[in-house]
Amino acid sequence: MAWIVLIVAGLFEVAWASLLESTKGFTRLWPTVGFLVTLAISMYLLSVATRSIPVGTGYAVWVGIGAVGAFLVGVFVKGDDTSAGQVAAIVALVASIIAVKLTAA
Repeated sequence: MAWIVLIVAGLFEVAWASLLESTKGFTRLWPTVGFLVTLAISMYLLSVATRSIPVGTGYAVWVGIGAVGAFLVGVFVKGDDTSAGQVAAIVALVASIIAVKLTAA
C-alpha cells in the first residue's frame, strides 16, 4: 500500500511542477492555488509513504516520478523541444527508479 501512496505522491509532484510556470512567479491566483494544493498533497503523501518505506528510497522514487512526469508533460502537453540525449537520459532515469524499487529492503 505504501508504494501505491508513493506513486500517487509522485503524480501530484508532476502536477505541481507542471503548474509552476503558469503561476508566473506566483503572481496569478488560481495557478498559484493549484500549485500550493498539489504541492501540499504531494508532500503529505510522501510523508505517509515514508512511514513504511525508507526515506532515501521513497524520496528517490518520488523525485524520479516527478522528474520523468514533468519531462513528459513538457514534451507532450506543452510542446517543449527535446533531443535524443534527453530521451536517453530519461530512459536511464526510469531504469534507475525501477532498480531502486527492486532492490529496496
